[in-house]
Amino acid sequence: MNENRDFDKAASTWDEDPRRVKLAGNVAKAIIDTIHPDQTMEVLDFGCGTGLVTLMLQPHVKSITGVDSSRGMLDILEQKVQERGLDTVHTAFCDFERGDRPDGHFHLIVSSMTLHHLPDLKPLFRLFSDLLLPGGVLGIADLDAEDGSFHDDPTGVHHHGLDRKLITTLLSQVGFAECRDITADVFVKGAAPEIREYPVFLITARKPA
Repeated sequence: MNENRDFDKAASTWDEDPRRVKLAGNVAKAIIDTIHPDQTMEVLDFGCGTGLVTLMLQPHVKSITGVDSSRGMLDILEQKVQERGLDTVHTAFCDFERGDRPDGHFHLIVSSMTLHHLPDLKPLFRLFSDLLLPGGVLGIADLDAEDGSFHDDPTGVHHHGLDRKLITTLLSQVGFAECRDITADVFVKGAAPEIREYPVFLITARKPA
């Protein structure tokens, strides 16, 4: 699909889906258990949405910046940050498809459930490499390739999930090393006997020092 989904409109009720919150929690746990972020790290959460993953990582790192192309999503995250009095969480509007890029350099970049909304991933992976400090780590989570049934509304969906081998190949082509993948969660939709399961991967990679 070439249309853009109206994430600004969806932002106010985004966190009301318990499955979405559970997925974010499991992705954040997988990042923590696999990458072991620590208090020395400045982190970028690309496509942060309302900050579900961002805020789960915040206690483990020095600072974290959530970037998104939806002003509405960032407004929700900023409200959460203000309510909790957090001074180590920052936000930035960034529309990668229009040429925007975040400021700064980072020890860790994470992204959850964002890649399938972007048509061309190799330029994004080049940007991630540019933004990472030498020896920095990337952790990206998204759907495994599926038949198109995951999204009730496919507006703005450019990939029906993604092939793990393709992602690791693209990462290697732009210079990343130590590419590894695990299953971070299995998203369940429907009710018996029509239950569908959608695995969500976490791929980690390192920028050479």
